[in-house]
Amino acid sequence: MTTTMMPFSDNPYSEAFKLQPHNDNNSSFSQTKTKRVGILGGGTAGATIAIRLAALGLETYLFEKKTSLIDGPPMCHLHAGGNLYREIPDEDCVALLKQCIDILRLYPYTIDVRPTVFAVPTRDEGLPEDLLPRLDILTDAYRDLIAQDINNKVLGEPENYYQLYSHAQLIELSQRPQVAVPTNVDEWMIPVAKYLDLNKVKYPLIVVQEYGWNIFRLAASAQLALAEYEHAHVFTDTKVRQVVAVDCTDCTNANHHVSKWRIDYQQNSQAIRHATASGCEDDSANVESIEVDYLVNACGFRTGIIDDMVGIEVTRMVEFKSSYITQWDDAGGQIPEIIIYGARGTPEGMAQLTPYPGGYFQIHGMSKFITLFDDGLVASTKDSAQPKLPQQYVHYIEDGWDKAPLQARSQQSIDYVAEFVPTFNSARTIGNALYGGQQIPGEDDTLRVADVSLYPNLHYARAENVKASSTLIAADEIVEQLTELGLLESNLPGNESRYAHQWDYLAHNDSSSIDVAARVLAKLRGFPIRMADVNHSVNEIALDDLTPASV
Repeated sequence: MTTTMMPFSDNPYSEAFKLQPHNDNNSSFSQTKTKRVGILGGGTAGATIAIRLAALGLETYLFEKKTSLIDGPPMCHLHAGGNLYREIPDEDCVALLKQCIDILRLYPYTIDVRPTVFAVPTRDEGLPEDLLPRLDILTDAYRDLIAQDINNKVLGEPENYYQLYSHAQLIELSQRPQVAVPTNVDEWMIPVAKYLDLNKVKYPLIVVQEYGWNIFRLAASAQLALAEYEHAHVFTDTKVRQVVAVDCTDCTNANHHVSKWRIDYQQNSQAIRHATASGCEDDSANVESIEVDYLVNACGFRTGIIDDMVGIEVTRMVEFKSSYITQWDDAGGQIPEIIIYGARGTPEGMAQLTPYPGGYFQIHGMSKFITLFDDGLVASTKDSAQPKLPQQYVHYIEDGWDKAPLQARSQQSIDYVAEFVPTFNSARTIGNALYGGQQIPGEDDTLRVADVSLYPNLHYARAENVKASSTLIAADEIVEQLTELGLLESNLPGNESRYAHQWDYLAHNDSSSIDVAARVLAKLRGFPIRMADVNHSVNEIALDDLTPASV
């Protein structure tokens, strides 16, 4: 069957995403051999997998319910080492470090280069020294990655991956004038020394080269990247109605085989036109179909819906989370991200203050009256792989927050941070938040590293990314599976390009083109346009400048 993709010009932000001429490295891969892959969900996982597969010459069909890609749960931090999570194993932290460097090289213009400060509060049972062995492991792992490929040196010099600051050093720094645009770690620490309540934290403070990750720039980068490939077909503002096994062998057996799937979908713009023309709503109007040789479920917190359609029993959780956007005019210049450790889910959970240009700050407070919710963590049942969030949170995700509870939680987030940064009490809410449902495979709500589950007999994969940095690894595993199934040739030039990080869109786009597209997305989503920018782009500054000014 044929499909009709929504014309690019119909997209409200299409002017920000000008198509570039294609450079198809796989032109010799004949059309008769080309297979189709359907990807359900255009979040970080779905979009990244689509880029990876389209670059190999697969006809790749990406379906996203929202009007733009990568518009999901809150993100703000690259997690290059997983230092936010004291509870996860060292090997998971090393995995996060590797994944973050990998994904950074695919999406370099999404990163805001600035350090992150980690502080253990005096009320906490932990000690800063408890974290040092892990940081040394991460430093060695980073050094090894650079030895393998010098282009992995995206976090500065290994010996500067982390630094320690004593109470005496911070007192001395607090006497210095603040620098509007810091160029070394000492200058980044001046506002921390001035604004942090130094009597409420233990020493030393730990400063790590963990950078900011901008969701608007990530969405813009993915859209621009997909526009490079003639084999990438992006359907936004489109609802997948169902998936049906077409070519199925021994379907009554639990170990049956499926080699083709049919995706039934409906583009919202067509449904609206039909309803307007006919004068009534018809939920089945203009449903189109396409058959694919492989199906990827990247539906995020809704992956269980597709699992139910496919007929797979799986255990998982879903958690509704939110972070809040505020503006603080008294920062005096650029400041690093500040993390105050705490036990997750308690009234004293971790506080996270993430800076953006223009004096905007994103706040996480890992307690149940800020980022987490009393009934926000739900699990699948024996009857369905899809955990059921309370309807109130589904309403927030689909229609936006109600004004009163959003205002209340935003103000609570300001008060939460002001306990440790007293002058932050002058910050004000802006009436918006970054929020959504996050999937957690299995039964461990502390899980932070997961990528994909593969079902070769069903020609089916489910992306299970708890952290967005895992998405490129998931794409690689799917590529390996497709090759084993004979749906992809081995030794394709696109694979060599991937591991050399030679992505087509990076040849035609730079930070300025990402600026334009990201600002359009921020405006469309109701956020301040400055939040689409970064203070320091990876490709515009020498990362060595972020080393200590002196010893």
